[in-house]
Amino acid sequence: MTLGILNSESEVSAPQLGGNAACVAAILLFACGFPAAGVLLETWVPISLIAVRTTFAILLLFPLWLWLWLEGWQSIAQAPWLSGLGIGALGFGIGTVILLVTQSMTDAVTAALVAAMMPLAAIALEVMFDGRKLTKNFAIGAMMVLMGGYLATGANLMQGSYGLGAALDLLATFVFAWGSRKSVKSLSMMTSFGQTTIGLIGAVLFCQLTFGVFWIMGWQGIKYAPSDFTGWSMMVIYAWGAMAVSQVFWLLCVKKVGIGIASFHLNAAPFYVMLILLMMGGSWDWGQALGASFVAVGVVLALRDDRLVVMVPAE
Repeated sequence: MTLGILNSESEVSAPQLGGNAACVAAILLFACGFPAAGVLLETWVPISLIAVRTTFAILLLFPLWLWLWLEGWQSIAQAPWLSGLGIGALGFGIGTVILLVTQSMTDAVTAALVAAMMPLAAIALEVMFDGRKLTKNFAIGAMMVLMGGYLATGANLMQGSYGLGAALDLLATFVFAWGSRKSVKSLSMMTSFGQTTIGLIGAVLFCQLTFGVFWIMGWQGIKYAPSDFTGWSMMVIYAWGAMAVSQVFWLLCVKKVGIGIASFHLNAAPFYVMLILLMMGGSWDWGQALGASFVAVGVVLALRDDRLVVMVPAE
């Protein structure tokens, strides 16, 4: 195999188109969780909410995984369960709990700004472990994505509080990026559905353990909230759409385009939230629209070199 330049873009664009389409689907579903969480947090407390959310997600994924027969019993039995559960507990369980705890230590502005910095963590992982070369187009694209994320959040740098809470928030984004990449690399023999299921089982175990510790110690944050039909409908959206199904598309996206490019799409989440709220009677925000356009251009620029240089058989 040698490196070659192809003139026909159609030969190399199909995997990237599929990967980026999966990213859009993942982030759009993920964005649906923000309005739902806003409703749920009026009555629920964070530790209980995340414990129930992850449990609901697995109640959907695990039976479907077995029923759809996506891996086969032999593959399921031979899967690296210990590694998969560990990745899920650390990458998605600990990351989620850290994010919830530190949000109470900071403010909404800081949380939004730190979340927009996730591409830096993802790029660092690719440079360290995957041999990512920071080409000119990729670097410019990354800068545009970061700028777009900043514009899309509508946050002001001068209004944030940058201390231990902000540092832990940044750690949570790094841990989530690590978990996403590690799921795809260590569980490469499995489908994205299987990778998501095993990972979220690990997250459930960690979140339930955290809930148990809070309950034993008598700490705040574990009160279950009674919900009506609207409340449980929001839980279904929050757990099934914004976590279970979204995570399947997310890992498919990471598998096809890498954690770096995949993380770029996360900075368009505020724009998707705005579109969802617009359909619910909200207003259009030109700042978020401009931010999303920066993200889109940044993704195209970052993909440009990978789209033209591919592996082709030597003649």
